[in-house]
Amino acid sequence: MTGDDRRPLHSFLRAQPDGTLLSVKLQPRASINEIGEPLGDELRIKVTAPPVDAAANEALIKLLAEKLDCARGLVELVRGHKSRHKIVKLHSFTPEEIFKKLG
Repeated sequence: MTGDDRRPLHSFLRAQPDGTLLSVKLQPRASINEIGEPLGDELRIKVTAPPVDAAANEALIKLLAEKLDCARGLVELVRGHKSRHKIVKLHSFTPEEIFKKLG
């Protein structure tokens, strides 16, 4: 936060007592798996997997675990299982740690 601005610098990350919530806009069937740019209050993430049988959700969890260098069990999809707009809980991470690793 800077000066009188009380909003977090990264509005797609929200601190929780046991980790951080990450707001994601997922783009399935992309040409490559990649972490994109913030899009409003969401972080755009692209995965090559199709949005069927939870394949895109699994690809998202795997990509985040790889980028954060953590066990997949620390990455939990909490909302948006059938939507492109998702909330992912990243257990035991601060927003600052996540921003550095995903940036």
